[in-house]
Amino acid sequence: MEPTQTDKVVILARGLGTRMRRQAEDAGLSQQQEAVAQTGVKALVPVGRPFLDYVLSALAEAGYRRVCLVVAPDHAALRDYYGRQMRPRRLGIEFAVQPQPRGTADAVAAAEAFAGDDPFLMVNSDDYYPLEALAALRAQEGAAVALFEQEAMLAGGNIAEERLRQFSVGQIDGEDSLERIVEKPTEEVLAALPRPLWVSMNCWRFTPAIFEACRNIEPSPRGELEVTDAVQYAIDKLGEPFRVLRVRGAVLDMTSRSDIAPIAARLAGVEVDF
Repeated sequence: MEPTQTDKVVILARGLGTRMRRQAEDAGLSQQQEAVAQTGVKALVPVGRPFLDYVLSALAEAGYRRVCLVVAPDHAALRDYYGRQMRPRRLGIEFAVQPQPRGTADAVAAAEAFAGDDPFLMVNSDDYYPLEALAALRAQEGAAVALFEQEAMLAGGNIAEERLRQFSVGQIDGEDSLERIVEKPTEEVLAALPRPLWVSMNCWRFTPAIFEACRNIEPSPRGELEVTDAVQYAIDKLGEPFRVLRVRGAVLDMTSRSDIAPIAARLAGVEVDF
C-alpha cells in the first residue's frame, strides 16, 4: 500500500430511516422488502441482496480492507448479519456505537478509536457510490471530497430531479479545493454558482483532524452536529484543505420505499464479493 493510501472506511449506519418507514402503496415491494423497510434499516433492504452488501463489495473492489459500521445501540439486525452471519473474504468489519442520533459529525466522532492516526473514507450506508470515486479518494493526499456532477446524477441515478435540485452543492475555488458545502441552496444561490453544479453525497476522505473539528462545533439550527459544519471548521480554523474530486457518475440513493425497485433494477446482475 502506498503511503498516501488508506484501507479504512467509516460507514454511517445509525440513521432512523424515517422516510423509509413511510408507507408508499405504489412502491411494488415484496413482502420481505416491506418488512425490512418498516424497520427503517435501509442498509438491509433486500435488492437481490441487502443493499449494504453492494456498497461493501464496491469498497473491497476499490482496495479498502477495514470497515467500521457506526450503528445504534439497538441495531441488532446489522450486528447479527455483518458480525455473525457473514464471513467476509476481503473486508474486516467492526462496529462503533453512536448512543444518540445527534447528527453526522457525532457519528464520525464515534469511530475515532477505529480510525486512530490514519486517514479514512467516510460514506453513507444508504448510498451506492461509483467505483472511480471510491478508488480515487483512497489514493488522495490529505483530506478530500468527491462531488458528483448534477446532470450525470440525473442521467444515471435514481433521484428525481425536483429532489436532486435541493441537494447540497460544493463551492470550489480555482485550485480545486473546497470552499464550502452549500446546504439546501436557494434558486438564487444556485443561479450564482458556475456550471456544472457539483452535488455532495457525503463521500469524504478525512484525516484525524476531523475529530478535533467534530469536538468544537455547535449544533445546527435543527439541533444536530453536522459533518459539513465540522468540515467547515477544519477548513476555516484548522487550515486543512479539502481537495475536490469531480466525478461524472451517479450515486444510487436508498432513501424511501420508492427507491427500492429502481435500485434493484440497476443492481441486477452486479456481483457481490467482500
